[in-house]
Amino acid sequence: MLRRLHATQPDSFAFTPANRAWAEAQITKYPEGRQASAVIPLLFRAQEQEGWLTKPAIEYVADLLDMPYIRVLEVASFYFMFQLQPTGSVAHIQVCGTTSCMIMGSENLIEVCKRKISHHPHALSADGKFSWEEVECLGACANAPMAQIGKDYFEDLTEAGLERLIDDLAAGKAPVPGSEIGRFGAEPATGLTSCTTTSGAREAQNGSVARAVAVGDGTRRIDGTEVRLSAPWQVSGQMGAIGLMTARPRSAVQQQAAAEAAKAAAAAESAGGTSTPAAPVAGAAGKAAQTAETAAQKPLALVAPRDGKADELQKIESIGPALEALLHDLGIFHFDQIAAWGAGEIAWMDGNLKGFPGRASGDRWVVQAKIIVEEGLDRFLERAKTNNY
Repeated sequence: MLRRLHATQPDSFAFTPANRAWAEAQITKYPEGRQASAVIPLLFRAQEQEGWLTKPAIEYVADLLDMPYIRVLEVASFYFMFQLQPTGSVAHIQVCGTTSCMIMGSENLIEVCKRKISHHPHALSADGKFSWEEVECLGACANAPMAQIGKDYFEDLTEAGLERLIDDLAAGKAPVPGSEIGRFGAEPATGLTSCTTTSGAREAQNGSVARAVAVGDGTRRIDGTEVRLSAPWQVSGQMGAIGLMTARPRSAVQQQAAAEAAKAAAAAESAGGTSTPAAPVAGAAGKAAQTAETAAQKPLALVAPRDGKADELQKIESIGPALEALLHDLGIFHFDQIAAWGAGEIAWMDGNLKGFPGRASGDRWVVQAKIIVEEGLDRFLERAKTNNY
């Protein structure tokens, strides 16, 4: 199947500072001259950040790895996990259509996608929030039919169940992944036939589902601050033969962070204070995490909307009725309030949106709100169709 770059492309691409630090750490896994080995993880992180793989992103990764553009395009166009066209700003739904799922009714799930999203796969819904495709086996055959939405699996799906999932996602809710009929894992649909006793209370959900529910970011785009950057292969105590082979100089970002830390420590000592070094935090991801943690500041709130009329905050991608109500409770009623947030306010919101952690930064609310304020709502809605914000 011939795969081409999408006709409409954004002007540029750049990793977030935290994703850039993560990418540079991945490159250090490989010996000097073998940086190209990191091309697939870096392309996938670019897709996780933007939702799809753009031409500027392909060129950005090529420059980072010192590879010809055509070589990286070859990789991106060969692997079908890379989306070469815009995907829904809320979710891209991948319906398994292989044998087990087909026998159990995946064709009915595909019809739901055609009705509620678009008649054609890889096409955006009218509001730009959803897209879908049929994929090969996703490895959950015992719980067929199933679909992957973002990071999570939704199994034993019915038509009504998939319709409900799409509606919940559109409303800004975080659906519970796993089996629709309540299976714990991949046991028979009629119930366990062996290992029916446990040494203690039976857990309500398996580990994957419990983790997904706790984090609540199954469809969130990745900016690199979700987890602390870890590169254990760089630790001196674990060098060994592989570590010595892959050792590389620190990146410019890491060198700058180290220099700033040393300068701050020297200033503290000259002032007569005692400096207790903090646990090492790698690169820009550590700096971003520290900044967000220490500078969190509650945004300015209003008692009521101006002139008694609030803006329709649901125009911002990923804000549904539940999030809009939560924002109103926090005194946020207008686009210009969100557009005025700085890093501190964003960090505060990320930590205080109950049930929606990290949503403000992950879905770039401030960027979207600024476009609405500066360019108008109609222009924003046009740009949102291709995630051009």
